[in-house]
Amino acid sequence: MTTHDDARPPAVRQLRLVVEAEDYEAAVTFFRDALGLPEQAAFSGEGDARVVILDAGRATLEIANPAQKRMIDEVEVGRQVAPRIRVAFEVDDSRSATRRLVSAGATEIAPPTVTPWQSLNSRLDAPAGLQITLFQELLDADERTALDGFGTDRARED
Repeated sequence: MTTHDDARPPAVRQLRLVVEAEDYEAAVTFFRDALGLPEQAAFSGEGDARVVILDAGRATLEIANPAQKRMIDEVEVGRQVAPRIRVAFEVDDSRSATRRLVSAGATEIAPPTVTPWQSLNSRLDAPAGLQITLFQELLDADERTALDGFGTDRARED
């Protein structure tokens, strides 16, 4: 006999984004030391194979349709610049984190900007060929749900 719990897909325990970095040392220094992602593990192997796993806190997977991706670029940068994959990091202070990361080698694409969804977002080109967004939430989750256009697809399905 199968119970309802047995019919659910297996729980995902972790989201791990794997990035190949030509300049491994620069990427590790930037993300670990400048951005402040704690080192969780590091491994090395034959032929100078190396990997470091950095703890990025809680992970989410943000899936946006093309119109939303264009809108985010327009709000954050004022033009279309993002590749298909962009990595976003929630920080406590977008302005100081942006300054720190630019000093550590990132290129600022757009300075911290207040978005319609009430976060303070900046856009940077970072090592390892990643375009990143730093975001600081200006409202808590309950306050954001009261904003026009903010909700969940699940809530719309009900």
